Amino acid sequence: MDIYVIRHGQTDANLSHELQGRRDIPLNEQGREQARRLRALLDERGILFDRVYSSPLGRAVETTRIVSGGSVPVVTDDRLLEMDYGPYEGMDLRKPAPEVVTFFSDFVHNPAPAGMEQLSSVTARAGRFVEDVARSSGERILVSTHAILMKGILEYLTPGSRGSYWSKFIGNCALYQCVWLDGAFSVPMEVADAERR
Repeated sequence: MDIYVIRHGQTDANLSHELQGRRDIPLNEQGREQARRLRALLDERGILFDRVYSSPLGRAVETTRIVSGGSVPVVTDDRLLEMDYGPYEGMDLRKPAPEVVTFFSDFVHNPAPAGMEQLSSVTARAGRFVEDVARSSGERILVSTHAILMKGILEYLTPGSRGSYWSKFIGNCALYQCVWLDGAFSVPMEVADAERR
């Protein structure tokens, strides 16, 4: 089984350094182009999907439809939503609130500020989703989500990574291929947008 996990393409909120969270902000033209380039890369490698899942937010669904080529119906799943930033959604990340700076400086160990979803909730959602979809062998599954949830999925699939994905920057339309082999998942392919330019 191969699980391909992607982050949605760029939005105008990404460009303006806003904490998007669960606000339903659409892709911008650059985000659509990122998704088209990723689809072209997958076509070059002959990669087609048996099942396709997405966060229900429009930016993830549109990315999914472009990247999957529309060959398989997109199943939306609320467990793939981005972390709920509560009252901090929309905040300018160039001028963050002090409590958000403290949280993100070591968000694996620091509790989230009041009103924000706790990381333990995010990782539990990621784990439940993976357990539900990763039951069929021999399939290629595409999962389109958001940066923090994507990190949770990668951590869940590769416990030997020892937390390395939590500190990793994951750009728009980045792709990680997770392959089940010899009783464990590994990540043999990472594709950042810069590699597709």
